Amino acid sequence: MQAAADMLARLPTIVRITMSDLVVIALLGAVLTIAVVVARRRFTKGSECCGDIAQAPERVQVKDRDKRHYHHQITLSIGGMTCEHCAIKVENALNELPDTWATVSIGSKQAVVRTKEEPDYIAMREAVASAGYVVL
Repeated sequence: MQAAADMLARLPTIVRITMSDLVVIALLGAVLTIAVVVARRRFTKGSECCGDIAQAPERVQVKDRDKRHYHHQITLSIGGMTCEHCAIKVENALNELPDTWATVSIGSKQAVVRTKEEPDYIAMREAVASAGYVVL
């Protein structure tokens, strides 16, 4: 033990590392690693919350856009939308339901849903949920 202590005493002070120094270095390494992972995700997925900025989801085209053919209209409040891409995803999910025409506003966080038949609230909730959002 004495020999090891003598060797440490002969080392220059710049090389001496205490346990607290090691803890600080480990913490800085962890913070740096987390920062790199977060930055990598942001740059590879885009800055939008749900995807690449350059590739917005394509809208599902509703064939019948004559409002007179839709006898029912309801407004749904949607939770979890933060950008226009989110709104398109919700709109697409609702527009895939039969005899349904939906428009979604990110500003009001609402979907205006027109249906030719009596609205099926359960199917609408499930469609919104399948897109990753929730009907409030």
